[in-house]
Amino acid sequence: MSEERFGEFVLVRRHGQVAELVLDRPKAMNAVSAEMARSIVAACAALSADREARVVVLTSSHERAFCVGADLKERNSMTDAELVRARPLSRGAYTGVLELPMPTIAAVHGYALGGGFELALSCDVIVADGTAVVGLPEVSVGVIPGGGGTQLLPRRVGAARAAELIFTARRVEAAEAHELGLVDQLVETGQDRDAALALAARMAGNSPVGLRAAKRALRLGHGLDLRAGLEVEDAAWRTVAFSGDRAEGVAAFNEKRKPEWPGE
Repeated sequence: MSEERFGEFVLVRRHGQVAELVLDRPKAMNAVSAEMARSIVAACAALSADREARVVVLTSSHERAFCVGADLKERNSMTDAELVRARPLSRGAYTGVLELPMPTIAAVHGYALGGGFELALSCDVIVADGTAVVGLPEVSVGVIPGGGGTQLLPRRVGAARAAELIFTARRVEAAEAHELGLVDQLVETGQDRDAALALAARMAGNSPVGLRAAKRALRLGHGLDLRAGLEVEDAAWRTVAFSGDRAEGVAAFNEKRKPEWPGE
């Protein structure tokens, strides 16, 4: 297993074809400061360009929190002009995760609030343990979710449910979060990271070309009418139909062996 650090607060660990993006600011429960946002942007840019990384798992180094959201202490010290200048960087951290081209899994334990929950929502699948507490409490401090929450949450749970959760600013504990669809898999306490890495390893055994194309079709087709969505799917299919991965996958199936994906 290799490691690469991006700034002081973000670490990328390699588990073969699975990359683990670790939020590593434990003294602040992974509150996203400007410096941490810059590191997330850099790590996501590197991962996006890495053809060896087939799946990314987003984890936390803090025992009691995934991420508590924006660093409000830092925000409190900013002038209006500084806040405006910081916005593109902050936004870039969330879109960096959202736009990773390969499948992404969030491993959540403890608090995932505000921007912390938005980082998880930016992933394709959320695995949580029994200690997880999620929510978008931004209106309770005079702002709104600004890391994609107003758009990503209704896509998960529907408009009315998202409105209730955002307008009340309430925190939702693990069992209810799973029942409402705020998280996808609920696992035993302390097992979120292991479960997410195991799921990632299962995904990573499949064609990297296929994985990226399938994610592209899922993301681009969401919200379109069926006819337009099928056109998106067809365009994604055409990118894989004549690929080396497709040729290898068909050959391996017929020869009853494990495929060795060329990844192109």
